[in-house]
Amino acid sequence: MKSLLFKNWHLMRYFRLALALMLFAQAYETQQWFYLLFGLFFLMQALFNLGCGASGCDVNYKKKNHHS
Repeated sequence: MKSLLFKNWHLMRYFRLALALMLFAQAYETQQWFYLLFGLFFLMQALFNLGCGASGCDVNYKKKNHHS
């Protein structure tokens, strides 16, 4: 768990973290508390490295060699 949180930080993780912090500030400033939900969404993506990368949301399938 510790390595998941503290390793492999890249531009998109920093961007999601910054977006979450801006949404938290916006929620506090305007007292529009639904911004907290969006902020939490982006915070979870940043902390746990979830979401799609630059190449999209592809699933890597391994090709199996089928011998008949």
